[in-house]
Amino acid sequence: MERKLKITQIRSTIGRIKKQKETIKALGIGKLNQSVIHKDTPQIRGMVEKVKHLVEVEEI
Repeated sequence: MERKLKITQIRSTIGRIKKQKETIKALGIGKLNQSVIHKDTPQIRGMVEKVKHLVEVEEI
């Protein structure tokens, strides 16, 4: 069974740099407290690392 990540936005992107806003959008998150589920890949892990102060991650 492949591992998945549940990524939830916990902080707003207002006042953040453009790259961070684009990364949140690329993850498929648009609103506060919205969650998405992605496969646990190095690419997704890298994106999460760039916005770790804005999101909460759970392994499922």
